[in-house]
This record gives sequence, structure tokens and C-alpha cells, in this order.
Amino acid sequence: MTRRCNLTGKGVLTGNNVSHANNRTRRRFLPNIQQKFLLSDILGSMIRVKLATATLRTVEHCGGLDNFLKNTRSSRLAPFARRLKKRILVAERKAHR
Repeated sequence: MTRRCNLTGKGVLTGNNVSHANNRTRRRFLPNIQQKFLLSDILGSMIRVKLATATLRTVEHCGGLDNFLKNTRSSRLAPFARRLKKRILVAERKAHR
């Protein structure tokens, strides 16, 4: 399983463990990735997404998956989220016709 958020692209970071004696050993900082089903009101379906828990909190704060994607610039989204955003915008245009 890749350790990458499907919505924001947040991934593994690297750094050092630093001891009291200032010895440095390499380590990895792993994001807390969870697999969740999020409801898209516009698409009318549940979408399975692997996302970081911080991203889940942001999605809930924005008022759901649809609002999060519509109000976030495409340059800040991962490729999966960009495709999903395009699907949501097309479905929204069709619904308003």
C-alpha cells in the first residue's frame, strides 16, 4: 500500500532521530493514511479514498467532499482528486441544465 493521500498527495517524509549525544540516524515520518468511503452528493455515490486523517478533518470542515474539491485549487490536489473534481463539476453542470 502506498503511503500517499489520494486527495492532497501528502506522503512519507524523511529525517533524523537525534540522540542526547547528538548522534543522528535516518528515520521515516509516515502519514496516518486511512481508507474511507466518502459520500459525493453531486455524483450520488460513495467513493473509496485513501486519505490522511488531517485531510479527513479538512474535508469535514469544508462541508463534505464536493465542497472541498470545488474550493481547492487543482494545483494543490493529487491526480486522483483532479479527476474526481472534474467528474463532480461536469455532473453539477448537467444537473443545473
